[in-house]
Amino acid sequence: MEAILVSACLRGVPCRFDGRHKASSETEREVAGREVVSFCPEVAGGLVTPRRPAELVGGDGHDVLDGAARVVDDTGRDVTAEFVAGARRALAAARNGGCTEALLMPRSPSCGRGAVYDGSFAGELVPGDGVTAALLERNGITVRPAPGV
Repeated sequence: MEAILVSACLRGVPCRFDGRHKASSETEREVAGREVVSFCPEVAGGLVTPRRPAELVGGDGHDVLDGAARVVDDTGRDVTAEFVAGARRALAAARNGGCTEALLMPRSPSCGRGAVYDGSFAGELVPGDGVTAALLERNGITVRPAPGV
């Protein structure tokens, strides 16, 4: 059976920054018939739930991995180390589970694929990937944003 890494919040785990989840019937249809490895990189990186919202500043997740950008919460606290640690643990979980694909939470500074918030906390999106999405892609795992979220 084909395995897929899925953001835990998309599977009903209340691990989002606001303490909620984003489970949907669309996600369930996407993963039907597959072995699912549910994972929250932010919690795995040591952040609590609920937590302050965080955004990428100075670039996207690729830039964070290259040391050129960072992740900060809305109080200015740098949480880059936690995001990078969580991304590394997500990659390990994907490899351990035999995942070649990931279905992740759109727009997230961890899991976003193709578009992320711009770091202004004003709800503006820019092209780019979250830290976990970037690390997974760099390691040959196909990353898709979850539909309808």
